[in-house]
Amino acid sequence: MVSSILQRTYEILEGTTNDKLAKGFQIFIISLISVNVLVVIIETEESVLDEYGYFFTPFEVFSIIVFTGEYAGRLIVCKLNPKYQNKKFALLRLVFSPMMLVDLAAILPFFLPFIVTDVRFIRIIRLLRLFRLFKLARYSEPMQTLGEVFKSKAGDLAVAFFILFIVLIFASSLMYHAEHQAQPEVFSSIPTSMWWGVITLTTIGYGDVYPITLAGKIIGAGVAILGIAVYAIPTGIMASAFTEELRRRRETENKKCPHCGKDITGI
Repeated sequence: MVSSILQRTYEILEGTTNDKLAKGFQIFIISLISVNVLVVIIETEESVLDEYGYFFTPFEVFSIIVFTGEYAGRLIVCKLNPKYQNKKFALLRLVFSPMMLVDLAAILPFFLPFIVTDVRFIRIIRLLRLFRLFKLARYSEPMQTLGEVFKSKAGDLAVAFFILFIVLIFASSLMYHAEHQAQPEVFSSIPTSMWWGVITLTTIGYGDVYPITLAGKIIGAGVAILGIAVYAIPTGIMASAFTEELRRRRETENKKCPHCGKDITGI
């Protein structure tokens, strides 16, 4: 009896079945997360907070009860997860997995103010409620796809951003030496010049910091053009990775039974 309840709980929490109860739970959690994020945003509007603030507290308590129950449920059914079956320190592995850390960050802002009394720290803690948005990665296929893309191309993206970092240092150093004497308060050091470097490489160009010497203008023009090429590298990596991941998912779905979701390749 107990084992069947635990098995059913695992199926609902992990969405391993396509029945109405599992789908209903996923829709409920997605809706709850979405409303929570919306509340965090709109409660910063003082007029809304003054008029509807009485609603936010009971809603927060209700959300914490649900999220805490979900978190505890995943810990209880840990050993039913194939990833952790017959593994040493399975519970610790689960607790420190990325998604469980996100789940923990989603509920901590409610409990920490009972321990910490510093008002400024509490405000920072309350911002952590926005981490509830990342809980959608469990239930949202687009966010799962995004996660898989980042995971599969982590090495390539690291190389691309390392190249970007090298270009940023080089460009900022050149601009510092070209403009320091003409604008010592603006380009006071290479780290300060990096603000100009980031804004120029991204082709945003706020206009708050810009070169006035001929050498500085030539360097700035070159960096702006170079920025287009440099930022195209991670963009191309992500685009190709998304295409690969979407194709892989389509192939996987074609191998599954539309009714039970089981692999029918060998049938």
